[in-house]
Parts: sequence; C-alpha cells; structure tokens
Amino acid sequence: MARLAAMFASSHSVMLTCTLEDWKSRFLERDRQIRFFDRQGNPCTYEQLEASAPANADALVTPDAIAKRYADVQAAMQRLKKSIADARLDALIICGDDQHELLDERLMPSIGVYYGKTIANGARPENVTDWYVQAQNRRLEERSARDYPCDQPLALHLIDGLLRRGFDPATMSGLAEGQSEGHAFSFIHRTYLEERPVPIVPMFLNTFYPPNQPSPARCMALGEALRDILAQYRTDARIGFMASGGLSHFHAEADLDHEVIDALRRRDNASLAALDAKRLQSGSSEIRSWIVLGGIAPDLDLDWVSYTPGYRTRALTGTGLAFASWIRKS
Repeated sequence: MARLAAMFASSHSVMLTCTLEDWKSRFLERDRQIRFFDRQGNPCTYEQLEASAPANADALVTPDAIAKRYADVQAAMQRLKKSIADARLDALIICGDDQHELLDERLMPSIGVYYGKTIANGARPENVTDWYVQAQNRRLEERSARDYPCDQPLALHLIDGLLRRGFDPATMSGLAEGQSEGHAFSFIHRTYLEERPVPIVPMFLNTFYPPNQPSPARCMALGEALRDILAQYRTDARIGFMASGGLSHFHAEADLDHEVIDALRRRDNASLAALDAKRLQSGSSEIRSWIVLGGIAPDLDLDWVSYTPGYRTRALTGTGLAFASWIRKS
C-alpha cells in the first residue's frame, strides 16, 4: 500500500525570488496601486492601511529589520529543501492555484488534476528590465524550457477516487504548445526539486477567483478525501503532499497566519474548516491549500515550521512567509 511519508507547505510569493534591495525599497510604489482587503474582508486602500498601522510600524520596516527577515526566509527555504530531499519521495502531489497562467474566467474549475506524463516549465524571456518581472521570471528556467516528470498513474488514481467520493475535478492531460506550468508549481520545481526532480501530480485549487472558490469546509473535505484515496493506492511508493502558496497577503496579517499555523499544530481541523472565507481574499485566499493539507494526514507530526511576517512598507503590506514540514515518525 502507498505510504504518505511526508507533507510540506511553502509560500511561493514573488518576495522569495526578489533581492534584498527589492524588499527594502522597491515595493512601495507598486503597493500603492494594489486593491487590498481589511480584516473584515472589505476593500480598502494602501492609505487606509497605513493610517491604521500600529505605532511601531516604522520600526518593523527599518533596513536592519527587513534584512533580518530576508535572511530568515532564505534559511527556511534551504531547510525545507533538505527536508524534502530527506523524505526520499517517489512522488509529490502539489496543490496550488493558477492565476491566469493556464486557466482564466472562460474556464476556471474549482478543483483540477493534471494527469500528463510530464509538465513543462518555461524559459526566462530575454532583455527584461523591470525589477518585478525579473523577480517573477526567476521561477522559470534560466536558458531553455524544461520538462519535469509527473506521476500519471497516481494522478489517475486521485481522479477516480475523487469522483467516487462526490468530487467532480476538472482534468488536464497536457499543455498546449507554448504553455508552461504556473507559478505555484514552477516555484516548487526551481526552489526545491531542480536537482532531484521527483515526479509530481499538479492539483489546481481555485483559491483566488470568485465566484467558485471552494469554502474552507470544502477544502477540508477535499483533504480528508485525499487521505482515504491515498490509503487505497496499491503501491509501495513513498508519496508526499505539498501546499503551495500563502499565507496572508498582500496585507501581512500575522494574527490570521498564526491562527492557521496553530490549528495545524493542534490538528484542529474543525477550526480550519470554520475559517471565515471573507478573510481569505486576494493573496490570503491561498491559505485554502494549507487547509487541504490539514485534512490529509492527521497522524503525521509537524516536524518544524518557520513563519516570517514579510512586512515591506509602513502600511505592513507584504506576505506572511511560511514554511513547514510534517513527517511520519512511527
């Protein structure tokens, strides 16, 4: 029987492919243009967030404070890379969102599974001068597109199992010419799997775009279904699961992030399923992938977690940058 050997979670924010200088000085102009949401889920502006920032906001975004956080997340990514390698996986299911990379509003499934034999990551375009686009492109291959292996039998088993349990996933057997995997998957490949490309199963979760985002309760039910489906997979393969994305952004809400992390640590799936969807707006919507993870393997132990509130302006815009590893100790 298959063995769910480990689970992992990682932010995939563009902040993680930015330079330290980007963190220190380049986000302010961009952040002034973003449509934010307040803690009640209502639209708000950068200026409103800045006006309501705590008294110590300036101290949180000094050059030294930002440099410390930057170093912390770089170390966390290296630790997670080692944890994934140490798990000696035969396959890795990656759950993440697609942000108009392969899908758009003409067809945006709530849940999807890719079952091709390989998936391509594209090459970086040449002569890009914009700092933000340069950072985004670091998720791509340096010189030429690369095909990464996928686990087709596992993907088909997941699809069949989901259908039997009342889920109706969209399916994708391959990419059209010129297409490549989205950032939720390319970041994982480039950051953690480039040197040892474990076969993956890309699982799409529409965290981002109304009107068919799955509720937190539905995400938990999906995780619980995947747990049962994997238990019935007749193979000796060591399988892992990765939640790609999150936590809160583009306003970094440390209290929300700690609520999610603490619930995962306590194996409190009821609290995760009961999260208010109004708080899971914009980038914070990617917390849904972490909820799916919570339902998959309550018997795995949280080995370690790293959390850094990635504040980058005095309005405390940024991303809750989080990384975690669960392993089976028994």
